[in-house]
Amino acid sequence: MSTGDLLNIHPIELKFPFELRKQSSCSMQLTNKSDKYVAFKVKTTNPKKYCVRPNTGIVMPGSTCSVTVTMQAQKESPPDMQCKDKFLLQSVVAPDGTTTNKITSEMFNKEGDKVVEEFKLRVVYIPANPPSPVPEESDEGSSPPRPSVLENGYQDSSLLDAVSRTLEEPKEKSFETWSLISRLTEEKTSALQQNQKLQHELELMRKQISKKHAGGVSLLVAFLISLFGILAGYIFK
Repeated sequence: MSTGDLLNIHPIELKFPFELRKQSSCSMQLTNKSDKYVAFKVKTTNPKKYCVRPNTGIVMPGSTCSVTVTMQAQKESPPDMQCKDKFLLQSVVAPDGTTTNKITSEMFNKEGDKVVEEFKLRVVYIPANPPSPVPEESDEGSSPPRPSVLENGYQDSSLLDAVSRTLEEPKEKSFETWSLISRLTEEKTSALQQNQKLQHELELMRKQISKKHAGGVSLLVAFLISLFGILAGYIFK
């Protein structure tokens, strides 16, 4: 806290959480420690970069006013996160009953016996997401840390690769596999039907051959009987 005859200022540094492409804000409290009306005005060395609300105002005796400073989104980080921007807070005694809309720039001119208090505030950038501290563990009685999935060696790595390949297989490959299975099934069915047809035709041919063979034997037997009869008649005649 910075203390003057008119205002107490807290904090004396403007600390902005810094993150690329995001706005950041901080605030300061102005407390009137006198029994008079105090007018204030906030200036900066880089007005295009910051927005101050309110940048002018009246702090009544014994009261506190909050000032919010917003930094516009930045596209680049400054070297070593160091910022050279500065703010200047001016304060001066104002006539009783003065309102904010009656504040003029001339009120902060240093003329004659008029006292204008000035406080310089510097800008500090802090990481928006600071790394969390790693707890220290004693060597005695501490169990080894559980290895992560990527630290389990070749076996887990191979398993992950296999799963990744399975998940990444294109749908076209599955379609081609099912098409091949369907075509082979159709060919197998056709082959079975052809086999049955051939067996049926073979059975018909076998029956025809049997009939022909049986008919030939009957004729031969009849011929032999007739011949035997003729010879027997000739002999016994």
